[in-house]
Amino acid sequence: MVLLQLSSAQGPAECELAVGKALERLQREAVDAGIQLELLEQEDGERTGTLRSALVSLEGDAEDTLAQAWEGTIQWTCPSPYRPRHARKNWFFGVARCAAPSATLPSEIRFETTRSSGPGGQHVNKTESAVRATHLATGISVKVQTERSQHANKRLAVLLLAHKLADHDAATDAAQRAQRRALHHQVERGNPHRVFKGERFEPAD
Repeated sequence: MVLLQLSSAQGPAECELAVGKALERLQREAVDAGIQLELLEQEDGERTGTLRSALVSLEGDAEDTLAQAWEGTIQWTCPSPYRPRHARKNWFFGVARCAAPSATLPSEIRFETTRSSGPGGQHVNKTESAVRATHLATGISVKVQTERSQHANKRLAVLLLAHKLADHDAATDAAQRAQRRALHHQVERGNPHRVFKGERFEPAD
């Protein structure tokens, strides 16, 4: 399982729109590759259909290949749909793979299983597949519930908790904080890893 974070890096609304379009395309590419994609968190942008950031998990045989295809700076070439007279046509956002949890992290977590709640039918209500993971030192916790196995939810909970801890000053060192700040604030405006164009967010030739 791989966690990817898409971020507009405090760019304008056009960059937030690009993140929204990229997430839709990533979801389609995941389906085509036989990869299960879950949207774990999202921060909406200032306009409908835009995203400041999104955190997704990828799980499948080709998860690494798909992640590598997206990691880095992504460029979207398109006239601004919000500012028709604006001269700029290149918009950038970043995609980064979240750091893998340390080998000792599971031993620092208290796991609790509960019945899943919300939509999903009788299967959700009758099985104790939901997992709550709490980091004992900080009290930070996450709850993961899907229709998959408890084992899969536990694995995802560890990854998601590692992501949460990376945001916590007491749980990360200066280098990790700098790396995460760089994703949000210093997306490289050039030398893109992938380039898309137009309203349909199609790959550029």
